[in-house]
Amino acid sequence: MSTASAPASSFRHHWMAHAATHAMMRPDKPALRYLGETTTWAELSRRSLQLAAALAARGVTEGDRVATLTLNHPWFVETVFAANSLGAMAVPLSFRLAPAELDYILADCTPSAVVVDARLLPLLDAAPNAASIETVLVIGEPDDAEGRTEYEEFLTAHEPLELPDVSEESTALIMYTSGTTGRPKGVMLSHRNLQMQAITCIRAMKIFDDTDVAFLTAPFFHIAGLGSIVANFLVGGMVVIHPLGAFDPRAVLDAYEREGATVVFNVPQQWDLLCAQPDIAERKLKLRIISWGAAPATRATLLAMAEKFPGALNVAVFGQTETSPITCVLSGEDSTRKLGSVGKPIPTLQYRVVDDDMNDVAPGEVGEIVYRGPSVTKGYWKKPQETAEAFAGGWFHSGDLVSQDEDGFIWVVDRKKDMIISGGENIYCAEVENAISAHPSVREVAVIGRPDERWGQVPVAFITATEPEPSLAELVEFLDGRLASFKMPKDLVVVPELPRNAGGKVVKGALRDLDEKRW
Repeated sequence: MSTASAPASSFRHHWMAHAATHAMMRPDKPALRYLGETTTWAELSRRSLQLAAALAARGVTEGDRVATLTLNHPWFVETVFAANSLGAMAVPLSFRLAPAELDYILADCTPSAVVVDARLLPLLDAAPNAASIETVLVIGEPDDAEGRTEYEEFLTAHEPLELPDVSEESTALIMYTSGTTGRPKGVMLSHRNLQMQAITCIRAMKIFDDTDVAFLTAPFFHIAGLGSIVANFLVGGMVVIHPLGAFDPRAVLDAYEREGATVVFNVPQQWDLLCAQPDIAERKLKLRIISWGAAPATRATLLAMAEKFPGALNVAVFGQTETSPITCVLSGEDSTRKLGSVGKPIPTLQYRVVDDDMNDVAPGEVGEIVYRGPSVTKGYWKKPQETAEAFAGGWFHSGDLVSQDEDGFIWVVDRKKDMIISGGENIYCAEVENAISAHPSVREVAVIGRPDERWGQVPVAFITATEPEPSLAELVEFLDGRLASFKMPKDLVVVPELPRNAGGKVVKGALRDLDEKRW
């Protein structure tokens, strides 16, 4: 009697095993599209396992870190799959970082290898800790520096290894947070975390088979990038990777048409640009799901999306890196009825809305939303104290202040650290921002608290505007009846643009610095 059994790896729920399954069952179906070139599932699986073999030959093993400093393209996906196939952790690095910021992260995660685009080598070289990385693989032509190897040459010199058995509890990614309130922290996401994110996307986007075409504009180094396409890795659908660069709404719409995109995700500012294109009605689009997240959307943005894409379901997704990232979904049929809500918490996650003493607050009252469940991070890389603080009381503290209505929908009021306390009254920046954004001359707005001797803090509004720019007096007159007097901005600053991080979120710390210099 035979005692042979199937390899354990074939039972695992992670993207390397899914890619191997698709390579066996649908080898010639497209997995990725980039600049008109197709990578099939067979090619993706084979090349990833070739790269894994090559990295193993250089000594990369379970528990090591493999960093990427690249733009968006298929080689990024190959690298992540290859690292994870060895039980190593992939660390996507932002090319938008300053050298000192990049150097801090390299010192924190100490990668054994890095895959870097040739055009980004100057940034890597400007980080002193890069000199200690043993293996540097260059996509494109390497420079003359010693120890650097061209990516394709490195990969093709090895035969694919057999996919090892990698635990679903092992860390797949270390995603560094934006660091808007201090040094960035490395969020550890396991394969189980990402599998639950895939299930969430399948449910939220109603992905029933492999016929959907996902279209990626978000950068891979942000969780909105990988997090928006993990469902396609599970079901075997195609992902179109759009080149990064300045967001060109016409080029994106052209690509939507050309590639037959059906499920797309953009941050609200990108949706504003797309909705402003005059020829949308003439476009032959196949969009089924228009999704947004990563930053708040104004009422004007949501109404424009509904008008310009009437045949698509508007699905809002809300969350953060530490939750893989989605925690709440506003399904298409509720997008108008509950306009402004981020939706209901997903059913695979436990949540509470609590006060500072971890007591549940009543519906309609403001509290912090906390979570626990299989999509919540394992913790922060090499930061046990910060991890313990984040999980105080056994729940992950999101830092988001919310209220929940009688139907169970969540309404984000503010970030806990951004709340303004003025004369003993709580002022939630998001509420003030939404009111100001309704002014016809206001394009974008961000509100911060300014120290004040009498009131403790007062709200200050930073806006980008169209002509004619409103004065503070005109804005206050417009807001009369919309906001209580103590919530009114006490100063108005018109700027060419709001400072944003790589994920599209406004960096309020930069606005506070600017405001401090003005005074």
